[in-house]
Amino acid sequence: MEGIETRRKTYVKVYSVTDEEGKTLPVAVVWRDGRRYEIDRVLEARQAHSLKVGGAGMRYYVQIGGRRTYLFYEGPRWFVEEIVPEVRVELGKRSA
Repeated sequence: MEGIETRRKTYVKVYSVTDEEGKTLPVAVVWRDGRRYEIDRVLEARQAHSLKVGGAGMRYYVQIGGRRTYLFYEGPRWFVEEIVPEVRVELGKRSA
């Protein structure tokens, strides 16, 4: 899977609402350190796979603070494709 080395599947707490017809929409994501992010808009919701970290379920294309990202519901849990910062190791020059 392309991109698997720079992303990881991270399960998150999600607050959602379900309407009288059974349609569920996420309204906020809570990160593991307790920070809460309100979802501005749900732009799309459909069944899909995560090509970056694996897994499948309902994929929500959401806007949070002006940025767009995917949020997945892989019943009974929610996950995001967390970006993992690259760690670069620079080799020092050898002295003579």
